[in-house]
Amino acid sequence: MDGAAEREFREYVAARQGALFRTAMLLTGHRQDAEDLLQTALAKLATRWTSLRDSGSPDAYLRRMLYHQQVSVWRRLRHRRERSYAEPPESAVQVADPAADTALRVSLAEALRGLTPRQRAVIVLRYYEDLPEAEIASILSCSVGTVRSQTHRTLARLRVSCPELSLTMEMK
Repeated sequence: MDGAAEREFREYVAARQGALFRTAMLLTGHRQDAEDLLQTALAKLATRWTSLRDSGSPDAYLRRMLYHQQVSVWRRLRHRRERSYAEPPESAVQVADPAADTALRVSLAEALRGLTPRQRAVIVLRYYEDLPEAEIASILSCSVGTVRSQTHRTLARLRVSCPELSLTMEMK
C-alpha cells in the first residue's frame, strides 16, 4: 500500500471506527471480543484497500467480513462453554439504578444474548445498521424470504423474553 492509500485507509478507519465498533459489539456481546473482531476485519480490509476504495462500498465489504469472521468464531467456540473475563462477574444482587432506561437496556442485552447467532445478525443488520432486506440477504448468503422470516421470529422471541420492550414501544 502506498503512502496516499495508507493515509486514506487511516482516515476511513478514524471516521467509521465508532459505528464499526458498535456493530462488532452487537454481534459479539462482549467488548474484548468486539475489539478483536474489528481488529481482524480491519487488518483484512487493509490488505484489499486499494481495490475496495474505488468500488465505493468498503462499509458493505467490512460488514460482511465482520459477520463471516464472527460466524467462524461461533463455530470454533460451539463446544467451549468457559469464558475468560478481565474482571470477576458481579454478584447476583443488583443495585437499582436511578436511570429509567438502564433496566430496559439490561433486559434487552440479556434477551439479545439469548438469540442464536443468525437471529442476532439479522436484528443488528436490519434495525441497527438499517440495511434493506436484500442487502442483509446478500451479507448472510440467504434469500430475502429467509431474512423476513428470521426477523419475524426473532422479534416474536424478543417480545417474549423482554416484555418491557413491547410496553416501551407502545408508549412511544
